[in-house]
Amino acid sequence: MLKSLMVAKAKDELEQELVDKEAEKERYLAEKAPPLQTSGMSSAELQELCRELHVKIDVVDEERYDIEAKVLHNTREIKDLNIKVVDLRGKFKRPTLRRVRVSADAILRSLLGSKHKVSMDLRANLKSVKKEDTEKEKTVEVSDWRKNVEAMSGMEGRKKMFDAAQ
Repeated sequence: MLKSLMVAKAKDELEQELVDKEAEKERYLAEKAPPLQTSGMSSAELQELCRELHVKIDVVDEERYDIEAKVLHNTREIKDLNIKVVDLRGKFKRPTLRRVRVSADAILRSLLGSKHKVSMDLRANLKSVKKEDTEKEKTVEVSDWRKNVEAMSGMEGRKKMFDAAQ
């Protein structure tokens, strides 16, 4: 429904545009080429009028030729420039980007400027891990698993696990 309304509206606008163009053409011709009054003119006057019209026609033809030559020249130039653009796109390879390591201080200096003295020692903020703690955890895990399985088997083992959880 909506499409058909839009098509009908476009058709009406196109018809109106054609009518407007025709009216503009008639107005332009009436302004530039008024109707000739040849009645009552002698043959010498008619010949002079024809010469004047031929001179005007020659001037208009020269202008039309000059405009066509300019249009052709501009069209060729546009095509050449488009070809150059396509060639230049293909010639240059984009370089592979390399990873650059920049310290936090350098980043802050670039963001804040060289006037600000800001140092950010990230390693000072890290937690220190003691080696003794990790060694104790490892010894607990390394115990003999067979003893653990035998101790936990049966109802007594389940009771021990229950007691340990509480």
